[in-house]
Amino acid sequence: MPSADDIFLIGPMGSGKSSVARALARLMEKEAVDLDETIESHAGMTIADIFEGEGEAGFRHREHAALEAVCGRGRIIATGGGVILDPQNRALLASNGFCIWLDAPVAVLVARLESEHAHRPLLADADMTKRLTALDEVRRPLYAAQANLHMDTSAMDAEGVAKEIVAALAVLQ
Repeated sequence: MPSADDIFLIGPMGSGKSSVARALARLMEKEAVDLDETIESHAGMTIADIFEGEGEAGFRHREHAALEAVCGRGRIIATGGGVILDPQNRALLASNGFCIWLDAPVAVLVARLESEHAHRPLLADADMTKRLTALDEVRRPLYAAQANLHMDTSAMDAEGVAKEIVAALAVLQ
């Protein structure tokens, strides 16, 4: 994998994309970018506020623009869980780098998200297990098709996952 390529972390919310991006960036001496933070910075409001004011369609439009803006600089990019829903985003991911699918069973995701689900628009006021299961059914085939590498994060912390990714990338080069 050429060093100029971006590394995209894809996967469901709660899989560790943001934490792993920071740990991986430290290990690889690259910059980490959190796509949701980029969206919030450009919008001047939280993701929850964007969903409330513009709906999911408005958020997805902003997400695509943010993804276009961050691509192509050789960084570690933590995407949002739904970034793969848009075919244009999938094309950007494929043409700009290497996709690593961070994955964990729904039960693990529920446990990780228990304290923060109210701040996540797709989980607020929902039965988390049912909602995450429904999202998984739609998104899992897309993650699988997009991924160059699949990592189960359920039994490791962010640093451990990052070390496993570095080892896997060394074998692939």
